[in-house]
Amino acid sequence: MNDDRVLDFEGIHNFRDYGGYPARAGRLARGRLWRSGQHAGATPADLARVRDLNIATVIDLRGDSERAAYPCLRHDEFAGEVLFHPGETASLKGRAAHEEGFGAIRTAADAHVAMLRLYQGMAWRDVLVGTWRLYGAALATRDGASLLHCLAGKDRTGVGAALIHHVLGVHHDDVIADFLLTNTAGNVEARIAALSANMAGRGLNDGAMRVIMGVEAEWLDAAFAAIQERHGSVAAYAESILGLGPSQIAAMESRLVD
Repeated sequence: MNDDRVLDFEGIHNFRDYGGYPARAGRLARGRLWRSGQHAGATPADLARVRDLNIATVIDLRGDSERAAYPCLRHDEFAGEVLFHPGETASLKGRAAHEEGFGAIRTAADAHVAMLRLYQGMAWRDVLVGTWRLYGAALATRDGASLLHCLAGKDRTGVGAALIHHVLGVHHDDVIADFLLTNTAGNVEARIAALSANMAGRGLNDGAMRVIMGVEAEWLDAAFAAIQERHGSVAAYAESILGLGPSQIAAMESRLVD
């Protein structure tokens, strides 16, 4: 079941507003914080609709190989600036985060273990962290709406959005609820079919594929627990690794809180 923060597109999946939640300084604005999967399959109607959202900044969490394989389409009148750190954000060149370690995955249980391990190490991938740093800086310094996306809009995007929610003081229950919207946002079966087509012939059964194409609260909790174990707190990680200290967070609040 969707809520009103989810936008249904024909060829863009998992597109939604992750604003609107109560935070430390007030309620996050709606219509300024968007997240999605890639736009390589967008229709002309989709592109016009994205243009009409007046997005000023796009943060592309994909790696160079993914951008080459799945170039995002844009409307001729789309004026947003696209930001990314060059290089590969996944540990296997040309693979999205959810595609890693497939050689050992056959069942749903295998997939769950692999995804849990992936989330536990995601916060220290140099190129991904470089783009998350651009993301935080953009939210602190750039006016207008932003769009955060990767390939499926669920793993790298999900952790990135959750980190921003956390530093802004969004309640953990809301952070998890927003993360889990991937499992119901838009036409889930069409999204699974589109992504599954890219992974055909890798020996995964349907249960394993569905685990990989969704998200689980345990995965995000594992990512946060790994950060806390290494840095003491998510706030300390955000400041020391992402460059989001008190002044940057205050600047984000001035732009994102109603």
